[in-house]
Amino acid sequence: MTLVEMGIPAVRSGRPSLDGRPETPYLVDRFGRVARDLRVSITEKCSLRCTYCMPEEGLPPIPVEELLTVDEIVRLVTLAVRELGVREVRFTGGEPLLRRDLEQIIAGCHEQVPETPLAMTTNGVGLRHRARALADAGLGRVNVSLDTVDRVGFARLTRRDRLDSVFAGIRAAHDAGLAPVKVNAVLMRETLSGAADLLRWCLDEGCELRFIEEMPLDADHEWARAEMVTAAELLDVLGTRFTLTESGRTDPSAPAEKWLVDGGPATVGVIATVTRKFCDTCDRTRLTADGMLRSCLFSDQEFDVRQALRTGADDEDIASIWRGAMWNKWAGHGIDAENFVPPERTMGAIGG
Repeated sequence: MTLVEMGIPAVRSGRPSLDGRPETPYLVDRFGRVARDLRVSITEKCSLRCTYCMPEEGLPPIPVEELLTVDEIVRLVTLAVRELGVREVRFTGGEPLLRRDLEQIIAGCHEQVPETPLAMTTNGVGLRHRARALADAGLGRVNVSLDTVDRVGFARLTRRDRLDSVFAGIRAAHDAGLAPVKVNAVLMRETLSGAADLLRWCLDEGCELRFIEEMPLDADHEWARAEMVTAAELLDVLGTRFTLTESGRTDPSAPAEKWLVDGGPATVGVIATVTRKFCDTCDRTRLTADGMLRSCLFSDQEFDVRQALRTGADDEDIASIWRGAMWNKWAGHGIDAENFVPPERTMGAIGG
């Protein structure tokens, strides 16, 4: 399969083409999808060094003057909701908690679009100290990244001994009403044997667990298709301790397929990005911490809205750039293609 057959644009320019795009305010693409879920990365910094995401020394720092400011983030989120049809917003990183002005970002967005759900993906380190203030600012829920409940395994995988802080952050999120608390676990060969223990812990703590197939977005470029743990392998392992009944997806655009655990009502989700891809229903649009629009995790095509903001562009001009960026979205990530090339940015630099 060629790049053109996958719907990957062969020619890139500084401003996206709108040729052939229908007259609609929404973020449609050439394949009939509509983006309604906005992911906003607000920093490249992180308090952990997960091997599938970050190099041991961390990512190259983004100069502070190149980061989007609070006012710029609020303006872009407001525009996305009011003019482009975005229905939910999630703040990511790096680690969002490393932005000291995180509460200001949340409060500013909540004030402008109070009916829009605001969520955050976090590693949970330090969340116990800010969960209440974030809820008061308008944050609705959190997704916490946690791959194992084994302390030694956690320290080896993240290169930091902070498991107790993550546990405390999850419990503080519950206490602050940031519900439902979802736990995201990346499937790794080294943690597969403990997957059932993680599910048991989440059931006991009232968290919704979702396992995610590892994607080729690691900073060390060690991902190999033949070595990754598949959704099928995971289900076999979980099946030795739990009775799982497939219940599918409640929302066609939701990435997680769900299974009832021991008859329910509790569920476990599996996001099989590689082996059971869901590109044809993807509804996401992405904004990086340095103000670049991305239509797909795996596309290196970016469009600079930070420069547009800082050179006086009005909302309609920015909306036009955004609509064009999504109009030119790929058909799919193409991981199984012979000529697949991972994106230059890693997960930590793009935003989860």
